[in-house]
Amino acid sequence: MSKSMLPLEQEPDLRELIARALEEDVGSGDATSLALVPDDATASAALVTRQDVIVAGMRVAAEVFRAVDANVKVDILVPDGEGAAAGATLLRVSGSARALLTAERTALNFAQRMTAIATATKALTRMAGDDGPLILDTRKTAPGLRRLDKYAVACGGGANHRMGLHDAILIKDNHLAFWSQKEKGTLAEAVAQARKAYPHLKIEIEVDTLEQLRDALAGRPDWVLLDNMSPATVAEAVRLCDGICKTEVSGGITEKNLRDYARTGVTAISVGALTHSVQAADLALEFE
Repeated sequence: MSKSMLPLEQEPDLRELIARALEEDVGSGDATSLALVPDDATASAALVTRQDVIVAGMRVAAEVFRAVDANVKVDILVPDGEGAAAGATLLRVSGSARALLTAERTALNFAQRMTAIATATKALTRMAGDDGPLILDTRKTAPGLRRLDKYAVACGGGANHRMGLHDAILIKDNHLAFWSQKEKGTLAEAVAQARKAYPHLKIEIEVDTLEQLRDALAGRPDWVLLDNMSPATVAEAVRLCDGICKTEVSGGITEKNLRDYARTGVTAISVGALTHSVQAADLALEFE
């Protein structure tokens, strides 16, 4: 779990992802533009925001335009992670009119989603405060877009949780239900077994009660996930975990109660809504 931004420009899969998105939209060709727009027509356009935002996805949008036509000129005016007020121009493009029209929707789809995620994340990180808990994303991302979703969270000042099932262990109640059928052990023993199997991975275990927490702490996990606990219970859980492991709270976190949880001293707050319930930012490509 880190606050560092994902190195998007180094992502080997980004061009492949953009190619798939364009194939989905363009297919055998942009029929409307091919039918009506002269092949020698040129144009310029500005990507503008109609609301106050934290910008994300400009580099992705730029790559979309270049993927359609390598000769398109792209100037990013507001870089990812920066704020922009309503009416601001975020990016300018110029070149073949056909290319700009063909790339428009795919570029906007990426930019609108990513900017919305970054903007929502920034709102929560501001509520948590500079010395407050990390705001974490989850695996509740759009299939195929996880790296972009998590990059957008980082642009908004949030921290990235595990990328997937492979890079950290998170023991949840369903895992324990199957494991206990055979082992009938304690939560501490479940942590120990997971650590034996994957000694190089961070281990987190979900608990619903303070009794479960005390059991789990005997196994010295790296993190505990405090699920659907009240702020008062979380505060007690944080006290119990002091000096043993880090703490994450999840479940029922909203803008109305986030500050209450932030005051408990918890290490991190995870919010699935950042990526699973995002409403596209109001961005538009305006031809000049």
